[in-house]
Amino acid sequence: MNENIIETHELTKEYGHGENLTRALRGVDLEIPRGSFTCIVGPSGHGKSTLMHLIGGLDRPSSGRVLIDGQDVSNMGEKELAILRSGKIGFVFQFFNLLQNLTALENIEIALMLAGMPEAQQKERACELLALVGLSEKADAKPGQLSGGQQQRVAIARALANDPPILLMDEPTGNLDSVAEDEVLNVLESLNQRGKTIILVTHSSEISARAGNLVRVRDGRIETARTLPHR
Repeated sequence: MNENIIETHELTKEYGHGENLTRALRGVDLEIPRGSFTCIVGPSGHGKSTLMHLIGGLDRPSSGRVLIDGQDVSNMGEKELAILRSGKIGFVFQFFNLLQNLTALENIEIALMLAGMPEAQQKERACELLALVGLSEKADAKPGQLSGGQQQRVAIARALANDPPILLMDEPTGNLDSVAEDEVLNVLESLNQRGKTIILVTHSSEISARAGNLVRVRDGRIETARTLPHR
């Protein structure tokens, strides 16, 4: 088994042409160890989210390679790439995108249904996932009845529908206060201790200080990378 669950090699991403050309990423080489907690940080507009979209298979590089769990996704067809994403990666974003007319439990059940889980197993698995993020008592609450931190924890539970080895997150605490951020961070650390690889784009110094790996992006390049022993 490959020690690195994500690798990029000479990764570039360009937008536009001629005078309007923007070089979002400029030859990025990156290794993310399996089971690590990695934060990607840096100034706004310097390539963090572009890098996240590429390593998650949500966008195509202009050149270079992306390997997800040993598979080169750079030239995969859309169907093949969608299958790989659904099995390998759970996505969590800044805005929770929960269905407002459904309960927390039902929001997770919908994800399980889309993942192909038999209907008879969906409720039990959704309850397990809510318990995993510490929200069993909120199963019947709708998003409007939950705090921001609680909604994000439901979103994390939903992202775990396929039990993916990787959780990829773009500013998941960007709209949360410090108390709610700490709630979410505790859940992420617990998931990481269970073996999930956490990759998180953030401006939060609290999260980046507690992550094992720190990747700093500036001007489309990796400026610094810090790796601590896996806990």
